[in-house]
Amino acid sequence: MSAIDFAQQRRWMIEHQIKARGVSSPLVLKALDLVHREAFLPAELREFAYEDAPLPIAAGQTISQPYIVAMMVEALNLKGGETVLEIGTGSGYAAAVLSHIDAQVFSVERVDELAQQAKKTLAAEGINNVEILVGDGTLGWPEHAPYDAIVVAAGGPKVPESLKSQLKIGGCLVIPVGFDQYSQELIRIVRISEHQYQTEELADVRFVPLLGEEGWQPGKPEAGVRKPTPILQPDEERLAAAIGEACEPFSSIDSIDLAPLLERIGDARVVLLGEASHGTSEFYQLRARITQALIEQKGFSFVSIEGDWPDAARIDHYVRHAEYPPSEWTAFARFPTWMWRNEEVRTFTEWLRTHNTHLDPSQRVAFYGLDMYSLYTSIRSILAYLEKVDPATAETARIRYGCLTPWQSDPAAYGHAALTERYRTCEQEVVAMLKDLLSKRQAYAAHDGERFLDVVQNAKLVANAEHYYRIMYYGSRSSWNLRDSHMFETLESLLQHHGANSKAIVWAHNSHVGNAKATEMSMRGEFNIGQLCREKFGDAAYIVGFGTHTGTVAAASNWDAPMEVKSVRPSLKDSYELLCHESGVARFLLPLRDSPRPSLIAKLQKPRLERAIGVIYRPESERQSHYFQSILPKQFDEYVWFDQTTAVTPLKTQALEGLPDTYPFGL
Repeated sequence: MSAIDFAQQRRWMIEHQIKARGVSSPLVLKALDLVHREAFLPAELREFAYEDAPLPIAAGQTISQPYIVAMMVEALNLKGGETVLEIGTGSGYAAAVLSHIDAQVFSVERVDELAQQAKKTLAAEGINNVEILVGDGTLGWPEHAPYDAIVVAAGGPKVPESLKSQLKIGGCLVIPVGFDQYSQELIRIVRISEHQYQTEELADVRFVPLLGEEGWQPGKPEAGVRKPTPILQPDEERLAAAIGEACEPFSSIDSIDLAPLLERIGDARVVLLGEASHGTSEFYQLRARITQALIEQKGFSFVSIEGDWPDAARIDHYVRHAEYPPSEWTAFARFPTWMWRNEEVRTFTEWLRTHNTHLDPSQRVAFYGLDMYSLYTSIRSILAYLEKVDPATAETARIRYGCLTPWQSDPAAYGHAALTERYRTCEQEVVAMLKDLLSKRQAYAAHDGERFLDVVQNAKLVANAEHYYRIMYYGSRSSWNLRDSHMFETLESLLQHHGANSKAIVWAHNSHVGNAKATEMSMRGEFNIGQLCREKFGDAAYIVGFGTHTGTVAAASNWDAPMEVKSVRPSLKDSYELLCHESGVARFLLPLRDSPRPSLIAKLQKPRLERAIGVIYRPESERQSHYFQSILPKQFDEYVWFDQTTAVTPLKTQALEGLPDTYPFGL
């Protein structure tokens, strides 16, 4: 893996993660550019220095997300040359940012180990206007008071009176406050007179607890008095009610009237059908019902899924009644088996085979996998190889593949995913192995279906393989863009192969089909199939998202781990899911494009949280691991809601015995 250009990453972070999200203070932006965040991290985590995420440091603490640091510093309304008090030195990163704006920074840290390391790092970085005290941050540092500004990097049950008293008149105090130790409201307090303070709410945040005499008491998690608050504020309640009035309810998947949806889809050439998880039965069932209607009533040519090409080719062979023997390849027989190898997909497969029975072979509806590079098969091969040469490195790989999704921001996950030197030494062998596997899969593709790739496209696929596999091996976020761009290119090739009048249905996760430009993914430079389809086809691409409030889901706890049926936690405050839940309607379709209720759509334009569950579900870190910000009406043309959902049903071995060799889900 080549040396990291931290300066370039830092500039990119400032442009796309900080400025793009509204931080505009020239002082703050310049300070961020002068501070080397990588210097404040353990060596093994420096590759993640400019990720938009908090990261673990010593003593069970974290270094804050760069955007949060920037937002909090900007909220202090600094002009330059002030005296600032920071509570919670941590790694020293925020103090370093402040040091490039202010004349003097005083910082209080409760943990001696962190304080000593921060002093060393700041000195090594040439910063000499920061003083650090080991002590109780809730009591401040009265010897140097009053302060022009105070910033607190931990969440307390209330604002410590000691800190308020140490603030100059006209000064700002920015602090996370909440009645839950791990979920707070970031507030700004301005002292307007000796006994008067003005308070302003800034954002919902999540910080480590503020421990101390005037904060949370160590070992006493219920030290604060929980303040009863309504689930939704009055304006949000009205918005939820408006959703309930505007939506199209349905009582069951079998009885749903799809005519209005089909009318809205109109003459779209590509319909993208999402899912909020890879293991929810209702998403698969309704997606199949919509697909059947599109095939029967609108003449769609093929279904293309977020899946490996050779596995899907076995299903295609079966549903189109191919007259040649299939290759020795069992469809979706390894992790994550439940994603496509389930009763819901099997039911659709049987329907499609029956539908194709009496059609001319040239008119039969096809079933394809969009992933020619076979992500899941490739990762299985990597893990099998690493298990032989170094099991510890294999475990690192599992963690990297399991946590670096576009919505992942759990600092603990990054800590476990750090690269080792041994990991790097295996790169050449792994890339060579994956290229060899690709050539074998190309032979399968030629055997199990039409050769839709021409000579030029096939050569391009091979030429790009090494670059793709090298990035994929490291579990880098940049592999997301590569994979989605390749899947989009496959979709284009399929449409070209099937002719000018062909029409495609895409089955993939919401994070793939929803327009990435309407989500926080775009701030990190990430795009997806949905965005590429919107740019290529405009309104001829119709995008449908799915969501749920609670229920059960089929998922694993880690990559390559067994499937579990897990309980889905109720949706969080400030999420689109909670709005839909509070609408009081159990199941509905909500038109978002050309809605007859423009005022509702306008109110839904406010960015909110949206949940995403992949093949891995970690409810213990729900907020960081499974939520991201989005603007729903710009992300989807239609939203499908199930308030309560159930897990998919994996195929049982005994159900497959005695079936013909052509059956795609063979033993």
